[in-house]
Amino acid sequence: MSIEQGMSTISAAHWLASPLGLYLQEQEQALFDNAVHDIFGFNALQFGMLEMPLLRNCRIPYQYRADVSAGQLQCESHRLPFSADTLDMLLLPHTLDFSEHPHQTLREAARVLVPEGHLIITGFNPVSAWGLRRLANDKGTYPWDANFLSLMRVKDWLTLLDFEIVDSRMTCHRLPFQHKRFCGRSNLVERLGGRLWPMMGGVYFVLAKKRVLGMRLIKPAWSKAKLKANLIPTPTQRTDVQNKHEQSSR
Repeated sequence: MSIEQGMSTISAAHWLASPLGLYLQEQEQALFDNAVHDIFGFNALQFGMLEMPLLRNCRIPYQYRADVSAGQLQCESHRLPFSADTLDMLLLPHTLDFSEHPHQTLREAARVLVPEGHLIITGFNPVSAWGLRRLANDKGTYPWDANFLSLMRVKDWLTLLDFEIVDSRMTCHRLPFQHKRFCGRSNLVERLGGRLWPMMGGVYFVLAKKRVLGMRLIKPAWSKAKLKANLIPTPTQRTDVQNKHEQSSR
């Protein structure tokens, strides 16, 4: 049984309904809402974390939701039932965290995305208080049984697959405890964390664009000079010299 298949939907939903889970949803939802709003195309897919409506702010008309055992499509992240160059946008919220084949999942993302298509990823940061909390917890409990891949590794994989990193950032800077005392003043903690320890957030967020080597997009020549009034030709150096010679011979 794969890690994806072994991840209990009930345990994930239970944790996401906890104070810490609700805090994570709030922080990530804001990032996804802002990112998907300005991406256009025809087809978009969210794989995993279906408890969160991550496509709610998306203006792409055809939207799909998939997971191993839930959603409109039930499949594994490294075996998506789409033809090559089909999706304009693919969301992988913590998908790499719970995949036995995270690198293959990214290869599959590169296959199904159209050229210039967008990929959005979130994952747990091992170099954070959340990563330390993972070491102290039972690895069989959600979400501490995640892969906790580093942001640097994910960026390296994306670069090898010819993705351009458009944006990357950290969120969830507060300590990962469920007690209500740690849940208050989350906005203040986020602002301080973003300034004082920006790379120590518990969750990383990456927006990447698929590039195809050798492909050149044809765009309108907006910067091309306009035609001059009455189609008067621009004087050339030869014309200027000829005019001066005529004037001197008179």
